[in-house]
Amino acid sequence: MTQTFTMDYRDIEAAIPHRPPFLLIDKVIDIVPGQSATGIKAVSGGEPYFAGHFPGHPILPGVLIVEALAQVASCIFAYTMPGEAQDNLFFLTTVDKTKFRKSVHPGDMLHLKVEIVGGKGPLKKFKGIAEVDGKKMAEAELSAMVVPRNK
Repeated sequence: MTQTFTMDYRDIEAAIPHRPPFLLIDKVIDIVPGQSATGIKAVSGGEPYFAGHFPGHPILPGVLIVEALAQVASCIFAYTMPGEAQDNLFFLTTVDKTKFRKSVHPGDMLHLKVEIVGGKGPLKKFKGIAEVDGKKMAEAELSAMVVPRNK
């Protein structure tokens, strides 16, 4: 049986450079180092982008769902290679096969399932699925590159 790990909000802040209002995940659960993880985002109506997207009918912007998936991927990297994570950044390089199936609204609990599907050297490839109540809201294939923090 594979052992899994969890990161709370403070662990995430220690692992990746994102900060509010652009830190888009609250917790990461079921981390299997080098393989997969699930991020959780409690979607709150007080988030600043809802004021304009869209007034009277707030919807979490799809690009932020993709960014949240990328942040979960960054956490997998940081948890798997903690020594390297402190000296490097994880830059998103491509987003492919992205589909938005349903809208995400304030009050939703977004589950961001990410798994490593390949990569070579500093380039890593991931597949991500965003779900609310077990229903697929969005999906994407992502690539990211490990880059030295000093560049």
